[in-house]
Amino acid sequence: MNQSAEQNIWTRPFFMALLNNFFLFLVFYSLLTILPLYVIDQLHGTEGQAGLATTVFLLSAILIRPFSGKIIEILGKKKTLIISVMLFGVSSFIYFWVHDFYLLMGVRFFHGIWFSIGSTVLVAIAADMIPASRKGEGLGYFAMSMNVAVVVGPFLSLALIRWIPYASLFMGLSWIIVIGFLCTFGIEVTEDAIKAEVSKRLTLKDLMEVKAIPIALVGFLTSFAYSGIMSFISVYAKSIGLFESVSLFFVVFAAAMLLSRPFTGRLFDQSGPNAVIYPSLFIFAIGLVLLSMTHSVALLLMAGTLIGLGYGALLPSFQTISIQAAPKRRTGHATATFFIFYDLGIAVGSFVLGLVSSELGFPVLYMLCSGVVLVTVAAYKIVTKRRGVAVNQEDVLEL
Repeated sequence: MNQSAEQNIWTRPFFMALLNNFFLFLVFYSLLTILPLYVIDQLHGTEGQAGLATTVFLLSAILIRPFSGKIIEILGKKKTLIISVMLFGVSSFIYFWVHDFYLLMGVRFFHGIWFSIGSTVLVAIAADMIPASRKGEGLGYFAMSMNVAVVVGPFLSLALIRWIPYASLFMGLSWIIVIGFLCTFGIEVTEDAIKAEVSKRLTLKDLMEVKAIPIALVGFLTSFAYSGIMSFISVYAKSIGLFESVSLFFVVFAAAMLLSRPFTGRLFDQSGPNAVIYPSLFIFAIGLVLLSMTHSVALLLMAGTLIGLGYGALLPSFQTISIQAAPKRRTGHATATFFIFYDLGIAVGSFVLGLVSSELGFPVLYMLCSGVVLVTVAAYKIVTKRRGVAVNQEDVLEL
């Protein structure tokens, strides 16, 4: 096999994994958007109960995430992928028959378990497929599938729910996952030679990759700041009379991420992570400051563009560093460790920033988020200075 073939990213298995990831997050973001409306409109619940539809899902995802790496190590990546996507699909079908709030909470908790495991193993599989010299670029492309889903999912579900019943939408989303499940059989996985032994005693090493914790803490701060966008941008836009334009915010947000991804991925591989991460953090902070001062559609879209450029490059960059910090056979643990702290950042940020917005208002909220991003700059500098950001020796041997 020649060198160009060995360095190829766009193989059929990689594309299948990317497609599977897209379907997984498409359903996740679609349900994230419409279930609060479903709780209020169909189950006659309160706004607090509507919020629980998201909280319970994230809670189960966070609780199971520490065990994901161990599950992957015991079952193997391919078997874990098939089981998790299959049960994620089964969970999706159950929504069709849910007409009680408490049953919905049970389904959400069960659903979150398989989303957590499935999203973890997919990143681990994709990381194994990508040549070490193009890891940053390849994982950047893989993250694009999630970036596209964050726009397509809410847009599709909100558009369709105006014309079809909730039950029909739930069924349609379920069949999307069936397609994703079929894609799993087209993903070729090279399993690790060393299999984990089942032990009655769990240690920290079984639950996390210690070498990935420092960069995962930096990811926690980043997702804390990003939670202000995910949880409150629609409410903020409505409060300043720009609710009709909030969908455009997500369009330019996604477009900025997608258009910059090939450039930032190659820059990461050729010049190192610092060349991408430092500028991205500052651009992200500037976008949040601009968002705090927004009073027109033009400023809203400009803020969305800057936030997309900044934040969009950070998640795949941090993921790449966490994976490169660990031995190749522990990519599942490294991925799970990163997502544990990332999910916690979203959950803690949504709660804390909700209190800030109710007491001090949204402009202060986004200025605070900008300050958190600047703190992240200092945290990243400390992590890289003390621990170093180097490719693991096992990856170097692949070059």
